[in-house]
Amino acid sequence: MKRTSTILALSIACALLIASVAFAQTIVIDHELGTTEVAKNPKRVVVFDFGALDSLDKLGIDVIATAKQNLPPYLAKYRSEQYANVGSLTEPDFEAINELKPDLILISGRQSTHYPELSRIAPTVYVGVNTSDYVGSFKKNMATLGAIFGKEEAVSQALAEIDAAIADVRERALGNTALIALVTGGKANTYGPGSRFGFVYDVLGFTPVDQNIVSSTHGQNISWEYFLVYDPDYILVIDRDAAVGSDGASPAKQVVENALVKETKAYKNGRIAYLDPYYWYLSGGGLTSFAKMIEDIQAILR
Repeated sequence: MKRTSTILALSIACALLIASVAFAQTIVIDHELGTTEVAKNPKRVVVFDFGALDSLDKLGIDVIATAKQNLPPYLAKYRSEQYANVGSLTEPDFEAINELKPDLILISGRQSTHYPELSRIAPTVYVGVNTSDYVGSFKKNMATLGAIFGKEEAVSQALAEIDAAIADVRERALGNTALIALVTGGKANTYGPGSRFGFVYDVLGFTPVDQNIVSSTHGQNISWEYFLVYDPDYILVIDRDAAVGSDGASPAKQVVENALVKETKAYKNGRIAYLDPYYWYLSGGGLTSFAKMIEDIQAILR
């Protein structure tokens, strides 16, 4: 009886130890859509947010699937058959995701309405940037990925490099006005502080050329006369059509550099920057993409 009791006691102790270790290998993530318990170092990861995909790629973390439509060229390797396709950014393929039996799903704004359904398949974490606090939310997202995958040191180093680049840009941008122009279908929309591209003002230090820009997801539509009337020091152009591959669309440079814009001081001083649309429009908020976005601004300030 004593021997049996000892064996039973040892079995219970081992079971409790195993449970304790298992519990220690999970992490609770607070994010914009809720609280999610995630296993540390998950192996079967599905990613919808290209900024997160960009970051995991830089950190050397492999994934099993992503949404392949409009993948930026620098993430082209994820188009291969090695990675499953789980639908589009706005329409996840729930059946395909379920069959993959993922350990973790990473999403952002375009999938946020599907969060409840995705959460029923696997732990789902929202890692989209908050435009009202772009850098703060970006850093929080990167810290989250670092914690989940045990890459805290690599994330910390990458963020330190980004902070240094931001400080460099800000020092030279202060006192200069800027106009952000998202060009699509031959027309232009602009964005102000606190908007999708508002960190150009909020963080990088440029002054909005117009203090009354209406803040909205798709920006404020502006005429070509607007460019000349407000006459910014810098014009920062994002070619949406190039990013999404719109057939028959004219290149942004051809559209922007019309007779009116050529009268602006930005044009005359060579201060129109054509920003990389893949980083700015498709995959912003990643360790690689955000660093490249800042580099785009650094290049025109040199």
